[in-house]
Amino acid sequence: MTSRAAELAAFLATNPDAIVCALTSVRGSSPRAQGTFMLVGKAGLFGTIGGGALEYMVIEHARRLIVSGHAEDAMDVPLGPEIGQCCGGRVKVGLDYADAARRAALLAQVTAEDAALPHVYVFGAGHVGRALAQMLALLPVQLEVIDTRREELNLLPDHIASRAVAMPEAVVRAAPAGSSFVILTHDHALDFLIAQEALARVDSPYIGMVGSRTKRARFASWYRGEGGSAAAVERLVLPIGQMGLGDKRPAVIAALAAAEIMVHIERWEAETDRVRTPETSGVAIGR
Repeated sequence: MTSRAAELAAFLATNPDAIVCALTSVRGSSPRAQGTFMLVGKAGLFGTIGGGALEYMVIEHARRLIVSGHAEDAMDVPLGPEIGQCCGGRVKVGLDYADAARRAALLAQVTAEDAALPHVYVFGAGHVGRALAQMLALLPVQLEVIDTRREELNLLPDHIASRAVAMPEAVVRAAPAGSSFVILTHDHALDFLIAQEALARVDSPYIGMVGSRTKRARFASWYRGEGGSAAAVERLVLPIGQMGLGDKRPAVIAALAAAEIMVHIERWEAETDRVRTPETSGVAIGR
């Protein structure tokens, strides 16, 4: 994911006057959770509180506050036919001027949230690996692509972190707790070594490998021969991104795998009660 902290810093640098708009209360159905915030400048925006009529109303009101010089206000908005939405809930929005102290606090908060995002390592920068990396780069994860081939990594967009290493399996051993591993290298033997290292860890939400049911059977036989257990093999998602479609186009595999990875991460975070952002925990920020 592109650093939200960097995006926020760029917004603050170009918007000397800005209003923090935070959902301070949510009742019933709402597009975003309590604690979600956005910043509104005279021309720029950072973040979203859900889009639609609610967001347009808040943006317009925030910009009126900037023009009038008022420092703060609050809105109580029913998300129903009155504003052309059908969520059915009700939200309160706090609007506060982003002074120097508030800007520093928000930047520190978003920086901490960026640092707490789960790590996902994609091994292999071939067609599927590149497609998957570009999709994961849009999602709330810390992504890194690993390959032995620098020429393949050079085909990735500049904003995607990558590393050329001689022994990719060593990256697995050094990865932070809670890391996920997606294995799509050009070498089946290397795939097996990386998977063996990943399955040795008990803290990984997702371990997946591109391939077929035949490849899964071959890996399972090899892994058991190396002393691995059948129970551990059950943790391996192989093939990745199936969902009953069987589509072999790289972009389709990547889209389905990205969704699959996020489902596993969300389940693991819920089960381990991992510290989460206000958006996922419902903890209010702002006023």
